[in-house]
Amino acid sequence: MITQQYVNDIAFKIVGCAIEVHRHLGPGLLESVYEECMIDELEKSGLEVESQLQVPIMYKEKILHTPLKLDLIVNNIVIVELKSVEMIIPVFKAQLLTYLKLTGIPKGLLINFNSENITKNLIPLVTDAFAKLPKT
Repeated sequence: MITQQYVNDIAFKIVGCAIEVHRHLGPGLLESVYEECMIDELEKSGLEVESQLQVPIMYKEKILHTPLKLDLIVNNIVIVELKSVEMIIPVFKAQLLTYLKLTGIPKGLLINFNSENITKNLIPLVTDAFAKLPKT
């Protein structure tokens, strides 16, 4: 059974992997470089990772021709959006919230590798689906 604690434990492992990647590479590289390294670290941690997953968008019972492309989905319960930008802007959070809503996935992490400290710039987001999960 999936619980809030389980989802948070997976998110904690993901953050640990991001810290490891950042510790070795530092800031300033392309997002694609961090993504490749994150996939490696997550898989080494025993997590299931899908990258650049295309998710169809439904609009009024019609599937649109342009699907979403999510950076990473971990264990089918956490979406990880990777950035390597000078500053996180509100639209990045809005996009992640929309991805969570459209997929039904309960938690998302917005991680900006172009920073001195990953954890200070990390943005975790949850949805109503997360709130409905049992706590433990």
